[in-house]
Amino acid sequence: MPRLTSGERRRLKIVMFENKLSEDENGPPEVHEPEVHEPEIGAAQIQIHSPAPPDLLRTASDPVLTEDLALSLLKRPDLHPEILERLAKNANPLKSRKVRIALASHPHTPRHVSVPMARQFYTFELMKFTLSPTVPADVKVAAEDALISRLNTVTIGERLTLARRASGRVGAALLLDLDSRDGKIKDDERKIDAQIKVKDAATVGRETRVMQTALDNPRLTEAHVISAVLRPAATAALVGAVARHLKWSSRREIRVALLRTEYLSLARALEFSHEIPAALLQEVLASSRLPDKIKGQLLHQSQTNSALSSSKQV
Repeated sequence: MPRLTSGERRRLKIVMFENKLSEDENGPPEVHEPEVHEPEIGAAQIQIHSPAPPDLLRTASDPVLTEDLALSLLKRPDLHPEILERLAKNANPLKSRKVRIALASHPHTPRHVSVPMARQFYTFELMKFTLSPTVPADVKVAAEDALISRLNTVTIGERLTLARRASGRVGAALLLDLDSRDGKIKDDERKIDAQIKVKDAATVGRETRVMQTALDNPRLTEAHVISAVLRPAATAALVGAVARHLKWSSRREIRVALLRTEYLSLARALEFSHEIPAALLQEVLASSRLPDKIKGQLLHQSQTNSALSSSKQV
């Protein structure tokens, strides 16, 4: 850098001195900060919290309604069915699966909206839908019917998950190899095939796992188990599994139901009939499908026990 002459240095000092004087007189230069613009709140965002039904109707029909706003709207438990039906016709928010599930699950959604929508859910979405506390009972039944109708088409892994986590009614359907039509179990249309179907050991093992898992389902009730073992479609494997199950085999009503089936072993039949009064046992065996030989042994054992009890009293 070239050196300044003495004259140039004097002129530079004079300019710097004048600048300092000017700054002292006028103050420091102004610094302009950038303006911060707060985001504007849209009309739909305001109206989802409005108590006025007309505002909510306009919001539900708004073609630019976003997923987040639709979900916020559906969190309101006081929505009128007309508002929910209007939202069901709004194509933009219904592109979201979350919105469709929330809409179908709302307690005030009309049945003609929620049921067809639920039938389009994936298997596990439908399972969760049937367990939702906000879904009306009649809609749950329709959703369970739809889920039961899929049981023959889902994979073994999906069947195991459903057996473990689904509702008691779906769990009861998994105890049986039932034909389904239109999502409803046909109790009186099922016929036992006269010819035994040969299955490999792996298939039998997988089916047994599903059945055992369904028996351990915490939502399965005594009524579900009794209904399953008394159906014509009940297999020897199911009857045997229930008869050996730690929880279910100890219940008197289930023991009575098992005595009405055709597959209960003699050992289990003798064990279960021991605690049943003679009069009730005769009534049960009158409509039982057990082989006549087993029935005779049970009646003989019951009469012997009654005689011994009488002799002890004397």
